[in-house]
Amino acid sequence: MKYSHSIIIELPRNRVIELFDNPDNLAKWQPGLLKFEHLSGEPGAVGSKSRLLYKMGKRETEMIETITLNELPDCFHGTYEAHGVWNLQENFFESTAEDFTKWTSSTEFKFKSFAMKLIGWLMPGAFKKQSYKFMVYFKEFAEAEGKES
Repeated sequence: MKYSHSIIIELPRNRVIELFDNPDNLAKWQPGLLKFEHLSGEPGAVGSKSRLLYKMGKRETEMIETITLNELPDCFHGTYEAHGVWNLQENFFESTAEDFTKWTSSTEFKFKSFAMKLIGWLMPGAFKKQSYKFMVYFKEFAEAEGKES
């Protein structure tokens, strides 16, 4: 399953990237994030790995992030692997004429287990909706944080 979303963040691109690229900010815009732990490689570099632990409802879910491209301020790509799911996130950041930032996120999901394939087939809208919600959460966080500084 592949899809894309875009959102305008009313801050200059350099400020958006400063907020996006700081792991200390993740929990401020990713509800349910319990822990972000760097595992290997130079933090932020291609090939580096981190573990993200989320609480979703009554269960905890662990994901392993692998950075596949980091050419910020232009783009940041990574894969996220959890039980039965592989996810590629390609994030692109462009300055607009108003000196705002257009963030485009292209997403691909591959489901490994039969149960996850079934969920992906029955509920593709839920994945798309959740991805966009996280973008909105980041926009709200960034704009509030940007106004404070």
